[in-house]
Amino acid sequence: MAVMTTSSTSRANPDERVVMTNVSWDAFEAFLIKRGESGPRVTYLEGTLELMSPSRDHEGIRRFFVAVVDEYLDHLGIVWDGAGAWLLKNAPKEAGLEPDECYLLYDPTKERPDLAIEVVWTSGGIDKLEIYRRLGVGEVWFWIDDEITVHVLTEAGFEQRQKSQCLPGFDFSLVTEMLALPSLSAVRKAIRERLASR
Repeated sequence: MAVMTTSSTSRANPDERVVMTNVSWDAFEAFLIKRGESGPRVTYLEGTLELMSPSRDHEGIRRFFVAVVDEYLDHLGIVWDGAGAWLLKNAPKEAGLEPDECYLLYDPTKERPDLAIEVVWTSGGIDKLEIYRRLGVGEVWFWIDDEITVHVLTEAGFEQRQKSQCLPGFDFSLVTEMLALPSLSAVRKAIRERLASR
């Protein structure tokens, strides 16, 4: 039987989250079918299922962050694709999730993204790095309280790094600077001007 809890936070506009335990993989798959293409984002690890509906604040940070990364990738002139909240899952490893954003670099036909981005607006929940490790995603960036941490997958697991392995020249201070702007249009204009001057 599934046990359900909700999470709380001190933020004024928290994400809505529900965590259920003792959820079988078959029950997880059945939920995905019933949910269809829209609904709460899912995270699953060894019988624990989290459903999350992001707040407007969460989505605003995600969109600003993604705009900076998108413009940077275009500036580099490499082939890339953004796959959004692509459902990634592996039944034998009992792991699955939908990232806030993910990217395929150089070859858009890959079966797994090279890079995933996570905005942590409401704390708590399932260990997403463990899920990404089981899924074989090579790099994950977390935004938490205006700080961005970089985690690179190695044979020993994820290691926190100062620089990205996927995009070694990426300046994370640009994201923090752009998040202070009032609109997505302002972010896009400012980041294009900044990159053009480099």
